Amino acid sequence: MTYKAITYDVTDKVATITLNRPDVINGLNTIMRREILDAVIKAGKEARVLVITGAGKGFCSGQDLMDAKSLDDLDLEAVLRDEYVPMFNAIYSCPIPTIAAVNGPAAGAGANLALAPDIVIAKEGAFFQQGFANIGLIPDAGGTYWLPRQVGFARAMGAALFADRILGREAADMGMIFEAVPDDMFDDHIISRAAHLANGPTGTYKLIKQAIRKSYDNTLADQLTLEGELQNIAGASPDFAEGVAAFLEKRKPIFVG
Repeated sequence: MTYKAITYDVTDKVATITLNRPDVINGLNTIMRREILDAVIKAGKEARVLVITGAGKGFCSGQDLMDAKSLDDLDLEAVLRDEYVPMFNAIYSCPIPTIAAVNGPAAGAGANLALAPDIVIAKEGAFFQQGFANIGLIPDAGGTYWLPRQVGFARAMGAALFADRILGREAADMGMIFEAVPDDMFDDHIISRAAHLANGPTGTYKLIKQAIRKSYDNTLADQLTLEGELQNIAGASPDFAEGVAAFLEKRKPIFVG
């Protein structure tokens, strides 16, 4: 696929998807959603970590309401079902670690796209906004799924009803995202974080993702059983043997992924 609304690059085992419609703060349209879906699947086969970020001064302004000829022509349920669901399922099920590098405003569906990857790192000057209520809509694109799990019921409800802007530092402090970093350190920090994961035990990361996600549904007994099953898989991997050898030899491990 030739990309028009995003760019895609793989360097040093790091795949980077850059939302590339800066004139509309990278608003999501049909073309962009299809391209993100294609690129995420490709990254899972070609790289050992995936970074999603935005071109220009923003991450993503959300659904591009100009994508339809008129509001009467905008079938929101169909768009969510046919375009957003496949895109988010691809990100959620991506076999490699995924990072959202939130370089600026992330609003509406763009905020929830930012929350979908495994790790969310934002500039302190960036913000997240569940702005749906401001135009008479409910949070979609996974917003009612991610928010309660990340910040709890009370803060999720407040974020959805008031539609306030939540700055990067505040988002990190409330547990919405993994970390916020000073704006001038952001690019180097993302490179460092991505490189760490790209050189790590990729197969183990996949098992970690599986275990943590299942914990929301499992009883303690079920989770302990799952941990044993997954640990058995991890323990049989070459990366476990390499990790132990490197520890004993006091050197940095070289994981095959």
